[in-house]
Parts: sequence; C-alpha cells; structure tokens
Amino acid sequence: MKKSRVTIGHVFRTIVWPRRNIVFIGLILIVISRLAGLVLPGATKYLMDDVIAKGDLRMLKLLLIAVIGSIIVQAVTSFLLTKILSVEAQHLISVLRAQVQKQLLRLPIRFFDNTKSGALVSRVMTDVEGVRNLVGTGLVQLVGGLLSAVICLVLLIRISPMMTLYVLVPVLIFGLISLKAFSYIRPIFRERGKINAEVTGRLTETLNGIRVIKGFNAEAQEIKTFERGVEKLFLNVKKSLTSTSLVTSSATLLLGLASTGIMGIGSYMIIEGDLTFGDFLSFTLYLGFMIAPIVQMSNIGSQLTEAFAGLDRTEEIMNMAPEDDGIQRTIAIGKIRGDISFNRVSFAYEEGKNVLNDISFHAPAGTVTALVGTSGSGKTTIAGLAASFLNPNLGTITVDGTDLSQVKLESYRSQLGGVLQDDFLFEGTIRENILFPRPDASEERLLAAVRAAHVNEFTDRFELGLDTVIGERGVKLSGGQRQRVAIARAILADPRVLILDEATSNLDTESESFIQESLKRLMEGRTTFVIAHRLSTIRQADQILVIEQGKIAESGKHDELINKKGRYFELYTYQARI
Repeated sequence: MKKSRVTIGHVFRTIVWPRRNIVFIGLILIVISRLAGLVLPGATKYLMDDVIAKGDLRMLKLLLIAVIGSIIVQAVTSFLLTKILSVEAQHLISVLRAQVQKQLLRLPIRFFDNTKSGALVSRVMTDVEGVRNLVGTGLVQLVGGLLSAVICLVLLIRISPMMTLYVLVPVLIFGLISLKAFSYIRPIFRERGKINAEVTGRLTETLNGIRVIKGFNAEAQEIKTFERGVEKLFLNVKKSLTSTSLVTSSATLLLGLASTGIMGIGSYMIIEGDLTFGDFLSFTLYLGFMIAPIVQMSNIGSQLTEAFAGLDRTEEIMNMAPEDDGIQRTIAIGKIRGDISFNRVSFAYEEGKNVLNDISFHAPAGTVTALVGTSGSGKTTIAGLAASFLNPNLGTITVDGTDLSQVKLESYRSQLGGVLQDDFLFEGTIRENILFPRPDASEERLLAAVRAAHVNEFTDRFELGLDTVIGERGVKLSGGQRQRVAIARAILADPRVLILDEATSNLDTESESFIQESLKRLMEGRTTFVIAHRLSTIRQADQILVIEQGKIAESGKHDELINKKGRYFELYTYQARI
C-alpha cells in the first residue's frame, strides 16, 4: 500500500478552508478570551502601585469591575468555543468516516481479499478521530496561544527588556526541542494506527470464529496471540510517551530556570530602584501568561501530530483507485439479454502465476453453463470474472457484444445475482435479508420469493415468522435454512445474470428436491453460471465446461461428455461410486 504524507497545505485546503467561517468565529472568540485574560495581570500593577501604596479606593472599585468583567467574558467565550468548534469537529469526523466507508465500498474485491475486515473498521472509526484537533478547539487554541505569547512578550519588553531577553533563551531552546520531538513522534503515531488496526482485525476474527476456537479448544492460543498484539501496541505508546514526557520535562526545567533567574534579577532591580514592585508582579504574571500557552501548545502540538498521522493513513485509502474509475468504464448499459463471451482470457492473482490460461467460451443469453473440475482448477475465478469482481489480465469478456471492462459496474451489477456456498446473511430479520437487493419490493413479490425458495416451510414454525431475528451472519439458522434465505433473496432480485456456487450444498435431501425445482424456475430465461462439485445437480445444463489447471479440458452436454469417456466421465463415475 502506497504511503501518503499529508501536508499542512493539503489539510488547510481540504479541511480548514471549507470551514473558514466557523474557524474565523473561533479565532475571534479566542482573541477576545485571550485579551480578557490579560486584564488580571495588567490590573496587579495598579493594585500594588496605586491602590495599596496610595490608598486609592476608587481605583480599587474600577479594577474589581474590570477583573470580574474579564472573567465573565472568558467564561462566555470558552463556552461558545466548545459549543461551536467541538460540535463542528464531531460533524467533520462523521463526514470523514462516511467518505472513507464510501471509498472502501468502491475498491475492488481483490483489496478486501488481502485486508482484514477488522483492520478496515479501525481505519474508518479510529484514524479520523484526530481531526477534531484541526477544526475543534485544538487549532484555535494553538493560534490563541501564539497570540497570547506575542502580546505578553511585547508587554514584558515594555516592563524590562533585560529580564525579557533572559527569559527568551530557555523558551527558544524549548521550542527547538518540541519541534524535534514532534517530527520524531509522527511516524510512531502512524505505526500505532497500523498496530491498532491489526489488533482490532484479529479480535474481530476471534469473535467471528468463536465456534472454531472452542471446537478445537484453542482459547489459550488466541489469548496469547491477542496478548502479543496489545503488548506491541503498549510498546508503541510507551515510545511516544517517552518523547512527550521529554518535552514536558524540558519545559519544567527550562521555564523553571527562567522563573528563578527572573526572581533574582527582579529583586535586584527593585532594590536598585529600577523597577517598582507592581511592575515586578505584573512581569511575573505576564510571564506566566506567556509560558502557559507555550506549554499548552506543546500538548496541542502532540495532538495535531497524531491528527496528521491519522490523516496520513486515511489518505492512503482515499488515494486508491476505485474499481469503477469513470475513465475506462464509461458505457452505461440498459437491460441486458445476458449473452456472455470469454475471448482468450487469462488471469493471475499473483504476477507470473496464472490461474486461468487462454479461456474461450460462449454462454448464450438464457442458458445454463456449468463449471466443474477439481478444487483450485479456476471455476470460482471464471465466475468472479463473469460477475465483474475481477478483471482479466489478457483477453476480453463481452456482455451482449460490449467489452465488460468498459461497462459502468452499477449498470451491470444491478442485473446480477448470486447464491454462494457460504452466502452471507446480515444481522437482522429474515424479511430484511430477503429484501436486501430490492428494499422497496411489494409484500406480494416478497412472499412469492419466500414460497419459491420454500423459506415459508421453516418460518411458519417460528413465532415471529419472517420477522425472526437471525443473529450475526444468520447464526440462529441451520445451513440449509440460510441457503434457502439466500436463494429467496436472489429470486427477489430478478437478475439477468445468475451465479450459483454450490447453491444446494448445505441442503438435506428433502430440501434439495424443493430447491432444485425453485432454482430451475429461477434460472429460466437467465444466463446462469453454476459451480458444482456434485455433478448430479447439473445434468440439465446447456453446456458443461470441465476446468483443469486453468484450461477448458472438455465442454459439451452431460450425455455428450459421458459418451466421450474423458475427464468428465471419470469425475462423474467416481462420484457415483461414493
């Protein structure tokens, strides 16, 4: 996966600038808040030199009113900052999550074959979290901190240029240490996102495969695997904490030395009469107001570094080429007849290791093409190519004479349906799973599909019928029941091209007889590809292709191939003896 490194310019253009109005309001509020915060240290000079020294009670009242007013202003602006910017930050997170999920669904099947689903969940839900510091209070606090530091610096110079110069030396050293630390931390945060995705992915697999784990008494093994993952995550966090603690410790040391020096220099200047006590107190408070945002900026800098690291990983996904890029696939086809041809098609999952070699055949519209052969011969790959899940490395696949690689996937897949050996059911009700391809289908069409797939034979025994909740992946149903729900879903979809991958493999003998009849009705008038290991289920196919080592070894109807007494005859008679 190609690494991306998000720049400040990119973030400004894509995240900050589109929300410039809200960020601008935030900046105004932070300016008001910071200026109000300077009232207190400014008032101390007059408190000490005028009110206390001269007994000016009128001045005391004015100072108290100014300080109370500034506190109220700070409280109101703080509330508005949180309400406006934090809400917008959370909205941005939800928008980015939706964008990443949308992009993921546009990526080719091969990407998902090589990536754990749990890891992708982490990419969607966790990696974008850090942007709250870009649009939320983080970025504005950073700007506000800089503003406070600059204003305080000017005021400090006005009070005592010599003491200010002494303070700036440790502050500049601290700034250099912080910049170095943040450049070191960013790759650590990137790596943390990767490790977190791996750990989340493994945990998801563990929960999905809990029956296998318990069936093989492998709990201890899974616990060790997960412990290794979280230990790796801990070591990563430990490394980043070491860097951030270095920044914090250097701040404590350097700024502490600065404060100690100011104490000595200030005391000497007061004794010499070069500085009033009120000026010294104001200088000390202004110094605190300058140092506090600088230390705060180091924390915000860490948060912003984490945000950039998360955006780096998010950008990797957003930059991936979708399977329907709109450049090559430009043809939107209408309702198809389903005439499919493979013309000298070769395909390899890995370069130099062909799974299919120079495959050519014609599946006329409305016919049934059966694919048989030993495991790993290439049957499922042919079906995947016909479904446009894969693209051939060489050769062309045409639909009604149009090159499938140039067809917009949405226009083709809207006319595609399938029933797989281990078909996926979503958590929810039986009704929701059948309606999945056609959520707006009428109750009449739904019930027709239910009857055609003989789903009603078992749902009638359930208290809630079609509204029975079946659990994650349909775990509450038997294999045969899940298969019948999947077949009903395909019937309701009413596709022009149908892929059946061992569609009756999980059915008992009685169920299979029902389903074979419903599948026969489903296949009428549709171009169907059937992958079958049980050869007794494909005797009526219009053509049977025997696939061996990525090539078509034989083709013809059942009786023709039996009479040839070739490879199909061997497979058929072998199964008949079992």
